[in-house]
Amino acid sequence: MATVDINETQFEELISKEGTLLVDFWAAWCGPCRSFAPVYEAMSEKYPELTFAKVDTEAEQSLSAAAGITSIPTLMIFRDSVLLFSQPGALPAAALEEIIGKVIELDMDDVRKQIEEASKVEEK
Repeated sequence: MATVDINETQFEELISKEGTLLVDFWAAWCGPCRSFAPVYEAMSEKYPELTFAKVDTEAEQSLSAAAGITSIPTLMIFRDSVLLFSQPGALPAAALEEIIGKVIELDMDDVRKQIEEASKVEEK
């Protein structure tokens, strides 16, 4: 599956679904964004079972602000509505593939349990 451009409404819909969602926050004027784009596109072709989305930070300024984007490109990865990865900077193909592999291998029941335990600790 190729990458899809999304807006704020689509973003909310996609992160609330089960499955893995990668989101690239970018802008046309950004050199590192332009160099990361072919890497991101190639991974979308290699992993068609995952959703690869792009958010143009110029067109979607309110979404970018709500997501806390302060540097681009920024990559966020969600799985089953849980944010697992968020990092600014263009990643080389090998690093992106390694991160995708780790996200795929995660036991989400264990992740949710860890989140629940961490929130109990914070409440004390």
